[in-house]
Amino acid sequence: MEFIKAGTDATGKPVELNYVDYGQGNPVVLIHGWPLDLQSWEYQLAELPLHGVRVVAYDRRGFGKSSKPWDGYNYDTLADDLKAVLDQLDLQNVTLVGFSMGGGEVARYMSRHHGARVDKVVFVSAVTPYLLKTDGNPDGVDKSAFDGMIEGIGKDRPGFLAEFVKPFFGVSTLSHPVSQPTLDWNVSIALQGTPRATTECVKAFSATDFRQDLPTIKVPTLFIHGDADKTVPLGNSAERAVKLVPGAKLLTYGSEPHGLIVTAKDRLNADLLEFIGAAS
Repeated sequence: MEFIKAGTDATGKPVELNYVDYGQGNPVVLIHGWPLDLQSWEYQLAELPLHGVRVVAYDRRGFGKSSKPWDGYNYDTLADDLKAVLDQLDLQNVTLVGFSMGGGEVARYMSRHHGARVDKVVFVSAVTPYLLKTDGNPDGVDKSAFDGMIEGIGKDRPGFLAEFVKPFFGVSTLSHPVSQPTLDWNVSIALQGTPRATTECVKAFSATDFRQDLPTIKVPTLFIHGDADKTVPLGNSAERAVKLVPGAKLLTYGSEPHGLIVTAKDRLNADLLEFIGAAS
């Protein structure tokens, strides 16, 4: 295992981020979604380095093999963690790819750190621009939905996660696009996160407003989202977010759920490689 040092926690202990680094070429940095870790990018980590790009992925603090501090799960800190990855690996001409919660890190990094080192960005099933329903965001999701998630995590985290991954991957009584072992594997990944990190990140991705971050993005930007996403509905997210980024494009995947990094892996990999401009 290899680690990036991302500052210290409130007690002065170092925060270290576990990462992987594959291939050669202009770098692509993958920022995973909640409540998973870098392992969720398995199908991208296996394919993208075959096409002349360098692929870096890391575990968010509190998840996977990274440090698990008590605090630091706000998007300013998480964007600073991303900056530590780019700086310490001295990455240039980067394409940032943020999935789900990871799209928030991309948006906040681009505004907070002025897009340093970044040439392109991709938002996949991302939580941007603002999920929470408020007087100023009437098209958002009611707070009770997120309160229910936090309550479920506190009551029975393994049970909650086992149910959460079903709509995540589009599983219903009429459709089973992934195997039961895939569902079980994703629950096992999610359980490597701490209860504290899992809960605090719900608060972060539900209540953080990225509507001022997105217009600061001045590089080519692509949104990819499934129109059957029940976890982060298309109308609450990408269809609104794409209008806030100058020149951005949206690819809508028909009948695809939130977890299209698995269910539409071949199409996603091809679209990423085309947007990156990688070798065939």
